[in-house]
Amino acid sequence: MAEPLILTLACPDRPGITARVTGFLFERNCNILDAQQFNDRASNGGEDRFFMRVVFDPDGSTPEALRTDFASLASDFGMEWKMAAEDRPRRTIILVSKFDHCLVDLIYRWRTGELAIDPAAIVSNHPRDAAIRVDIGDIPFHHIPVTPDTKPKAEAAFRTLAEETDAELVVLARYMQVFSDEQSAHFAGRCINIHHSFLPGFKGARPYHQAHARGVKIIGATAHFVTADLDEGPIIHQDVERITHADSPEDLVRKGRDIERRVLAEAVRLFVEERVLMNAGRTVVFRG
Repeated sequence: MAEPLILTLACPDRPGITARVTGFLFERNCNILDAQQFNDRASNGGEDRFFMRVVFDPDGSTPEALRTDFASLASDFGMEWKMAAEDRPRRTIILVSKFDHCLVDLIYRWRTGELAIDPAAIVSNHPRDAAIRVDIGDIPFHHIPVTPDTKPKAEAAFRTLAEETDAELVVLARYMQVFSDEQSAHFAGRCINIHHSFLPGFKGARPYHQAHARGVKIIGATAHFVTADLDEGPIIHQDVERITHADSPEDLVRKGRDIERRVLAEAVRLFVEERVLMNAGRTVVFRG
């Protein structure tokens, strides 16, 4: 039996979209296994937008034939759409600096089958013995040093690596280098970053120590798409944890790392399961 396919789409909202999509699948004897939709009537300058995610059993129809047939319908509605195999691991490059807790968590979830990624490479701006302290097995490791003078060359080398490995997703797992505007644009919509997020926000060195000094009551983390606006890309997932007066700065660091790793892992899961659709500067996330 053919594996299920995932259809995602976004287009201007109008009557009949759901009927046409489900009718298309019915006419080809495809069985819908899960369907979610959202009508956005509050953003995009007043233009109503429609978003949909459908998981279906193709019942013998090839993905290529379905894509060819669906293209005509998609054109009628002005759709941005994608049809992908549900079970296919997404080729992923993970970038890391000297904090490897997020990397370790992603590798663990991949090895246990929880996360449908195919690690194509691990990249660091530090040598391997300084960047990671976990067995990465046969995953290729690449050391690409970055300095102010060499940054353009280093970013070009990374783009070449991403192209050679057919990377579909880039994950910044506490990678402590800021992408240039050119690099951010090149990987738009397929590069996820994780960073601490507090109320109020603390930037610069030792953010958890800053948070402790201000007596915060909540710490958190945000996973988002990378854009030219530093740490302000469309948000995919967030989580928080309460802090008390008894927590030391070291406690905040420990709890912060735990939030960071689980928020990033969930964002990656949502992405590879085709649950994240772009909606201007925001995202539509179909939970499951």
